[in-house]
Amino acid sequence: MSLNTAYRKVLDGRSLSDADIRFLVELPDERVPELTRLAHTLRLARFGDRVELCAIVNAKSGGCTEDCAFCAQSVRSRADSPRHGLLPAGEIEAAARAARAHGATRFGIVASGKDVGAKDFEGFVAAVEGVAGLGLAPDLSPGILDQAQLKLLKNAGLQGYHHNLETSASFFPSICTTHGYDEDVRAVRAGLEAGLRVCSGGLFGLGEGWDDRVELARLLASLGVDSVPINFLQPIPGTPLAGREVLAPAEALKVIGLYRFLLPDAAIRLCGGRLSVFGPDAGRDVLGSGASGLMIGDYLTVRGGDVDRDLADIRAAGLRPETITMDN
Repeated sequence: MSLNTAYRKVLDGRSLSDADIRFLVELPDERVPELTRLAHTLRLARFGDRVELCAIVNAKSGGCTEDCAFCAQSVRSRADSPRHGLLPAGEIEAAARAARAHGATRFGIVASGKDVGAKDFEGFVAAVEGVAGLGLAPDLSPGILDQAQLKLLKNAGLQGYHHNLETSASFFPSICTTHGYDEDVRAVRAGLEAGLRVCSGGLFGLGEGWDDRVELARLLASLGVDSVPINFLQPIPGTPLAGREVLAPAEALKVIGLYRFLLPDAAIRLCGGRLSVFGPDAGRDVLGSGASGLMIGDYLTVRGGDVDRDLADIRAAGLRPETITMDN
């Protein structure tokens, strides 16, 4: 078994065996650059040299009834994080306009909470219409919606439904006890059945093992998820995972490379926690690890990086930001 053998299999559209995957997982740190180089080549073969840029707004913050151990927005968290109801559609549109000026082509409206009331749903529809009017692709992360609600939002211009699975079904009870993993999987399926681009991925560094990471990737592949965000835990004071150490850069790069091998057709995007793991000076190397998209700007409750530097890193890696053509 060799890295090149696994690479050729994926490039030719063949599935990796359990033995192939175990080989990749057990690669020593000194061979991770080989893995990411080949993962980057796979990404170029599927997506060319374009990098899709997305941004988000914390549209509704805090007060979430769920007990996810990593999240500052849970009512059970003691973290110092913003708390406010759903922003007016005009404020969300203004944030989207600023993101577009920095090069974003997709814009995510992110709201805390699992369940959606009628008033918030009306607000989501208005916000989606406003973002779509700017020529951006509106994405929405509202919690769990049913297919009928998603179809109404699609008619308003929604293009993407974001609902992370976070980790494997096996590990999920270790980080959340207030709802079942099957609810999240059903939400992802509802988005796909509604004909939306579903963005669903993981948060790595929670204490999960490599088997959990492989299990999640295989589930995402079997569901046919279009876009897979890769987030790394940035421990937040006041949350149950505040004391966890961030992943070592080599381990985080292996996650990205492995996911490109296991999800060759998915738009893998680097999102939260990348600066806490890699620092501000590793952008060029991280962009050469197999990802095809990047979240720019701030995250939900944590500051993001400098957008101009992100754009410079993209070009330094021999890539180019994707652009929009509509002028508003």
